[in-house]
Amino acid sequence: MSNKKMLLSPKTKKILLGPLSADNPIMVQVLGICSALAVTVEMKPALVMGLSVMIVTAFSNLAISLLRNTIPQRIRIIVQLVVIASLVILVDQTLKAFSYEVSKQLSVFVGLIITNCILMGRLEAFAMSNKPWDSFVDGIGNGFGYAWILAVVAFFRELLGSGKLLGYTIIPESFYEFGYQNNGLMILPPMTLVMLGIIIWINNSKQQGKDIK
Repeated sequence: MSNKKMLLSPKTKKILLGPLSADNPIMVQVLGICSALAVTVEMKPALVMGLSVMIVTAFSNLAISLLRNTIPQRIRIIVQLVVIASLVILVDQTLKAFSYEVSKQLSVFVGLIITNCILMGRLEAFAMSNKPWDSFVDGIGNGFGYAWILAVVAFFRELLGSGKLLGYTIIPESFYEFGYQNNGLMILPPMTLVMLGIIIWINNSKQQGKDIK
C-alpha cells in the first residue's frame, strides 16, 4: 500500500494532471505548434503523432533522470539529443513496420520530434533535477497534454473539412443532397492557428474564472 501511495501521491497527480490544462505545453507554454499545423488534417495521423511524442517524452525524461548525476554539464544537451534521437528512430521504425500508411502520412514529422521544443524543455526543466518516476510521469503528462490538443483540432478539421473521422464518412449523403458542403478552409494550415487560438482563449477564460473564485 505504501508503494502505491508513493506512486499516486498528490505531488505525482499534480505532475501528471497539470499539463492537461493549467500548464498545457501548447495552450500555456505555446510549444509544439509547428507539428500541430502539419499533422491535424486527419485524426489518425494526429493520434499517432501524439502517442509518439508521449512515448518519446516519457522515456527520454526517464533516461535523462537516471543519468542526470553522471552527465557533465558542458555536454548535457548533446546527451539529451542522443537519447531523444535514439527513441525517435525506434518509434519511426516501429511505425514503418506496423503502420506503414500512417508513417507515410506523417512523413518527416516523426523524425522532427527530435526538434520538438516540448522534449528539450522537459529534459532541461524537469528531468535534469528530478527523480526517475516523477520525470517519467511528467513526460506522460506533457505528452498527453500535447496529444489531446492535436486530437481535438484534428477532430474538427477532419469532420468539417472532409465529412469524415478516422477515414470513415460521418456526414450523411442526404446532407450533401440538401446543399451541405465541406468547409475547404478547415484543411488549410491557417485554420489550425485559428482553432488553437480558440482553445487557448477558452482555457484562459476558464483559468481566469477559477482565479476570481
